[in-house]
Amino acid sequence: MNDDYRRALEAATREYEELGAKRREIDGRLAQLSQSIATLTRLLGFTPTVPFGLTDAIRMTVRGAGVPMTPVEVRDRLHAIGFDVSKYANDLAAVHTILKRLNESGEIRFLARPGGKHQYIWNAGVTPVVLTKDVIQHVRDNTMEREAAQATDIDVRPASRAPAVKRRKRSRR
Repeated sequence: MNDDYRRALEAATREYEELGAKRREIDGRLAQLSQSIATLTRLLGFTPTVPFGLTDAIRMTVRGAGVPMTPVEVRDRLHAIGFDVSKYANDLAAVHTILKRLNESGEIRFLARPGGKHQYIWNAGVTPVVLTKDVIQHVRDNTMEREAAQATDIDVRPASRAPAVKRRKRSRR
């Protein structure tokens, strides 16, 4: 009976992962087509019948980029696809606000970068992984893991010629 449940779980997990990958592909293609439609509509002088709001335009821009983008890059891409941001007193502040909200909702991820050039990237979602008893036991039995957990004061010398860093003994609870 357990084997039947295990096979059913593995099949459901495999299908879930496959459908998630297809969804990401479709979302990416939809974002590309949305950008193409917006640009071509602008170039032809047409007025869209269903105007995008700023939030949807930013979603489309970040999703379609496929790479991390700064708020300035998002704003510039909006200009490039013909999105009218002239109605906003401070277009960059509006972009920052929307990016922050999309990050809080989990649609995009905030990436802190050195020098204050923070970026955002589309959150592709999480693929579930099933940890079987065998995998968990392997991790528990792994000698290197046990040794690392019991480490005391040691010198750690990075690949660069930086001075050694002393590690403090961690107390167990």
